[in-house]
Amino acid sequence: MDIGTNIRAIRKRKNITIAQICEDTGLSQGFMSQVETNKTSPSIATLENIAGALGVPLAYLLLKKEERMQIVRKGDRKITTSGPERLKVEHLGAAKSMRMMLVELPPGGSTGEEPRAHEGEEVHLVVRGRIYAGQGEDAAEFGEGDSFSWNACIPHLVRNIGEDTAVVLIAVYTETEQAEPYYDRP
Repeated sequence: MDIGTNIRAIRKRKNITIAQICEDTGLSQGFMSQVETNKTSPSIATLENIAGALGVPLAYLLLKKEERMQIVRKGDRKITTSGPERLKVEHLGAAKSMRMMLVELPPGGSTGEEPRAHEGEEVHLVVRGRIYAGQGEDAAEFGEGDSFSWNACIPHLVRNIGEDTAVVLIAVYTETEQAEPYYDRP
């Protein structure tokens, strides 16, 4: 783990000196220097004291870089197309087992001609337009602001039933890390 690098980055960002950390924690400057250069691994109790002096939760010091907040600016979103109708998919962000995306469905557009299933669970929020969603024997129409969720292992279908392009915010959660997002598949 790269805990020392994390500590140094936080300390510098907050304009805290090593001397101030040592004063707050009772640790020596030599020890703190070794911690920050990853030459020694402090105990959990020591890390808790350092976290307190930095004003951050202990767990934050233990996060790997890829586990920290990931930022995707609007202009930097990955954009793909999905399915035979080439639905526009904007990828908003992802964690190990979750993906969020905005899907545009043109009038009459759908996620496919036949319902299909995949691993995971989904939550949908209709941002714009009117859609029909069906899964098994359940079906409903949704408008702006409506939401629904389902277990994606049951075949399902989403179709735009409005006259304008519909936009749906979708979060997909899976038990395993997703190699390729569901809406990337043709």
